[in-house]
Amino acid sequence: MGRATIAGVQTAAIETLRVGERRKGWQRAAEPALVRAAQRGSAEAFAELFRRHWPRAHRAAWLVVHDATAAEDVAQEAFLAAVRSLERFDRGRPFGPWLHRIVVNRAIDYARARELRREVPEAVDATAPPDRDMPGDEVIAALAALPPDQRAVIVMRHLLGFTPGEIAKALGLPRGTVNSRLRRGLDGLQEVVER
Repeated sequence: MGRATIAGVQTAAIETLRVGERRKGWQRAAEPALVRAAQRGSAEAFAELFRRHWPRAHRAAWLVVHDATAAEDVAQEAFLAAVRSLERFDRGRPFGPWLHRIVVNRAIDYARARELRREVPEAVDATAPPDRDMPGDEVIAALAALPPDQRAVIVMRHLLGFTPGEIAKALGLPRGTVNSRLRRGLDGLQEVVER
């Protein structure tokens, strides 16, 4: 009996990426080698990419959507989108920023759609993914008060370490727009924190 595949990666492998065993040999592999192998359909190589990038991808999604369940869904959807688009990925570029572009764009889309529906989750799971570099509760609450576009650029710049130029490329925006959103977002954060 054959297994279903998404872009050559077995769905059974995708389902067990976070909980599955590490395959010997891929743990120490350089990222370009993992990408090449994943592009050729290696579920184990993609699983290792997933293990390496999941914590940061989930964190980025959570910082934009502020809902742990939604962040997990957004990050998983982003990984599936990455699998589907892997054959178009330029191996000359780093995988992480490409993946984070997908994650942040999906998180922004989710946050905007939720705002348009004026959706208020019945029981918001605001539990942040564990991370010692995570900002305090006051900053997290202030971030949640910002519009998704400002929240995304602040998360990418100040919590994920992207430069304004990298953010502009990742989000397909002019650099001036990124700088403007950063400024407005930081001003908004300051207002909320000073209240």
